Amino acid sequence: MTMQIECPHCHAQNRLEATRLHEAPNCGACHQPLLSGAPIAATKESLPLILKNSKLPVVIDFWAPWCGPCQQFGPTFAAAAKEIAGKMLFVKVDTESQPELGNQFRVRSIPTLLVVEGNAELERVSGALSPGQFKAWLMQFL
Repeated sequence: MTMQIECPHCHAQNRLEATRLHEAPNCGACHQPLLSGAPIAATKESLPLILKNSKLPVVIDFWAPWCGPCQQFGPTFAAAAKEIAGKMLFVKVDTESQPELGNQFRVRSIPTLLVVEGNAELERVSGALSPGQFKAWLMQFL
């Protein structure tokens, strides 16, 4: 199945076969790495493909644009995604534009963070974490 991934460098939309997620694909426009550590914005169509085809643990941030703690946590999530690139895949789900995913994953408050490997949810935590807390939480899954 094909999914859309926005390039973190030039913001071009790239069609990518989900089975190629583990191949370190490059952007068709600027030729920079698509998965260079920037979180992937997921939709109800792309998240199942990401979870099915990722060979890495997937960290999902369920957030909303109007949520103050979500906005404060965003840079922490992005920094961890860049630092741990290649060991984990970082995904953001905007629960405002993708409410079905919030319902599917039983998200009751935001931000909610999940670590998923294969089809199994390994752990979840609700609330914004400090950079140190977030990194410590992630290290248990590496």
